[in-house]
Amino acid sequence: MGRRGVGERVRRLAAHEGRWQASLVWWVARRRVGVPAGARELGYARAQAAVMYGLAFVFVVETVGVSVLLRNAPVAHAVMLAVDVYTVLMVLGAQAAAVTRPHVLTAEWLLLRAGAGAELRIPLERIGSVRYDLRSGPETRGGGGNGGVLQLAVAGQTTVTVELTEPVVAVRLLGRRETVRTVRFHADDARDAVRAVREAVAAGREAVAVGREAVAAGRETAAEATTTVTATGTAT
Repeated sequence: MGRRGVGERVRRLAAHEGRWQASLVWWVARRRVGVPAGARELGYARAQAAVMYGLAFVFVVETVGVSVLLRNAPVAHAVMLAVDVYTVLMVLGAQAAAVTRPHVLTAEWLLLRAGAGAELRIPLERIGSVRYDLRSGPETRGGGGNGGVLQLAVAGQTTVTVELTEPVVAVRLLGRRETVRTVRFHADDARDAVRAVREAVAAGREAVAVGREAVAAGRETAAEATTTVTATGTAT
């Protein structure tokens, strides 16, 4: 791998670091990131909350224990304290990113996210079908590649499957690009999410149909007007 490739990966990792750290601030402020006015949030953080809080508690207990053991070794104590505090913040940051960066549904696109790690924007016109589809364990691993499946699992499960009429390109955390036709993701209220996406897709298709009818009607009106003018000129 060349220096440019290494530099790109470092840049992406640094950006990821900044996103989850910023998410802690947004979490405390009870704000959401990247949710425009009128858009619908599709949360997915609830499924992993118990695990993340449990891990954070374990790391806090470990921090206290290590601090007691190293109380007579100031340098080692300072180093381990910094590492342990950072670990606790990283776990809480992962949960904060999932809470503050939900999936987003608008009238034009569906934005799927995996905390601070990944985003995939899907134009609604490319969605062929969406269904409730609970998968867990080994079924949520792997996937990807040209014409493949992108898995955005939470707590080892996905609940919604989206089939695309045209492929979209997903960019992984370190910059690897994948062309996918099927996306599986988790939503806390999966059936409600499926219903909302279906309604948005149907509304988009109806708007396109109405627009096409309006254009066709406009062309017919213009053609009739041209015919009338021609006929009038001939009569004269």
